[in-house]
Amino acid sequence: MSITTNRNGRLGNQIVRNIAVSFIAEKHNLFVEYASYELIQKLGIPLFVGDNKYNNTIKLTDYNYFDILNKKQLKSNVNPNRNYFQTKKISDIIHNYLNQDDLVDKITNNNPYKNRYNNNNDCFIHIRLGKVAKWNPGFEYYDSILSKLVVDTIYIATDSNNHEIIKRLQQKYKNIKLMGNDLVDIIQFGTTTKHVILSYGTFSALIGYIAYYSNVYYKKPEEKYAWDWNSKDECNMFLDHSTKIAKWNQL
Repeated sequence: MSITTNRNGRLGNQIVRNIAVSFIAEKHNLFVEYASYELIQKLGIPLFVGDNKYNNTIKLTDYNYFDILNKKQLKSNVNPNRNYFQTKKISDIIHNYLNQDDLVDKITNNNPYKNRYNNNNDCFIHIRLGKVAKWNPGFEYYDSILSKLVVDTIYIATDSNNHEIIKRLQQKYKNIKLMGNDLVDIIQFGTTTKHVILSYGTFSALIGYIAYYSNVYYKKPEEKYAWDWNSKDECNMFLDHSTKIAKWNQL
């Protein structure tokens, strides 16, 4: 059978990989066992599970993704692992999928903080540091945005509370609150705030994709980074994804 893994990348990578595989599964009625399935269901993102299981398995990659998706018939399982499906073309269909009216309704209604949509003057920032801190856009990026905003509370989700960037922001902005480590809670709360500031990385991009009622701020990557090393095109997930509701602002 087709199985996605939680060994290649964190939750953001797993969500993107699973959605990409779900499109294949729905087209070809494949049975799929998804990594982090229950967490993703909490977000209200459906993943298709079909009936077909086969004795043979083919590799699913960025390079053959649309060939397999568009086959008239597929008589094999797919193995998507160690691939990330973050090319511009795949990212666009995932973004468009998550912004369909029925998905917007499902995701927002699943959010325990849904009463905050269009009902706060807060800012959320995702700051990925840790092992990939050298690719963070830096203090000046966050400061350049925050210095232009007047907000009640600045919520920061980070994997490195004691990093210099966090300390400098706390010194300058006294209305900062650090969030906990529950990734689903971070996504659901963060996407309700009036302003959302993204860092680089898949988790950050996904928050931007479903921050339906927010002003989203991002910086276009200037080179390849750790999470998109196998993509065939540049900047993939970080493009202007403004919708009729949300507004993306490039710095």
